[in-house]
Amino acid sequence: MRTDTFGSLRVTGRDIIVMGGSAGAVEGMAQIVAGLPADLPAAVFVVVHFPPYSTSVLPRILTRAGALKAVHPCDGDPVEHGTIYVAPPDHHLLLEEGRIRLTRGPRENGHRPAVDTLFRSAARAYGRRVAAVVITGNLDDGTAGLGTVRARGGAAVVQDPEDALHPGMPGTALSVVGADVVAPLDRIAAALVELATTPLPEAEPPVPGLLQQESAIAELDFDALHDDERPGTPSGYSCPECHGALFEINEDEVVRFRCRVGHAYGVESLLAQQGHAVESALWSAMMALKERAALSRRMSERLRERGGQLSADRFAEQANEADVRAGVILEVLRNLGLAAGQEAERALEAAPMQQAGD
Repeated sequence: MRTDTFGSLRVTGRDIIVMGGSAGAVEGMAQIVAGLPADLPAAVFVVVHFPPYSTSVLPRILTRAGALKAVHPCDGDPVEHGTIYVAPPDHHLLLEEGRIRLTRGPRENGHRPAVDTLFRSAARAYGRRVAAVVITGNLDDGTAGLGTVRARGGAAVVQDPEDALHPGMPGTALSVVGADVVAPLDRIAAALVELATTPLPEAEPPVPGLLQQESAIAELDFDALHDDERPGTPSGYSCPECHGALFEINEDEVVRFRCRVGHAYGVESLLAQQGHAVESALWSAMMALKERAALSRRMSERLRERGGQLSADRFAEQANEADVRAGVILEVLRNLGLAAGQEAERALEAAPMQQAGD
């Protein structure tokens, strides 16, 4: 039986549990935590997507839900068994051996905190001692990180997508990288207890250079951020956030993208962020056209008052043309909203049991 050490403790099982989710995940995390015993021989780390300027009461919710204490950690805090550490808003939650790091590194999949950054740092620091959990949420944050955990000998636990209120995150993780355990929420806690008390596998793959580099980027390491050698190959696409070049990374058939300053995306997250960028550009274009129409009408009125009929007519025509073009863009925006609403309806139809209980 293989054992590691954790301070003065001898570790025999997977004692680093990392969990991530998004939409619907607060209730999901509370349900999992409710099933974890007070003497759990593991530390638990949780990332749920929150708006950057919000106040998170998730530690209070999780503390009330179960027997373990949940806290927002501070940068540099030691890792202790029997504690749940929750990522505070607008900070990545990262792990080094024996301690916790909080950084405001580049967003991944449009989020900070991001699930991928937590999973990746845990895999680098603890290898086969990690059990990673992906539950309800949209898009694909967590998929690449889950693959890294498995590649380093850790265990992957994924909520059954049919049990998820929002099946995007668990469904993508399951289809792209697979899992060691697939279970509904009410069975995940038992699976984690078993993983925490089952002997570790003997083999642990080495830490690849790509994992070291990407973890360093999330930690805002100066050398990593300024290294001219970027991971991946030029993709021909641009970053939706900073508009820099994106490099494509294909790691064990998991395709993702990272820009020169560190913003990272899975395929679904990149498509979503591109959609946001398109909508923003359309609103900007419509505003510019409406301002052009307003200015042209003002000039037309002034010229008409001065007797410049021909020039006034020309400006009036320009105003009408701008209004027509703005109307075309408005119709496109309406169709975008309709498409988004239809997509949301399809997602809800995929989870009828959760709708009834919501």
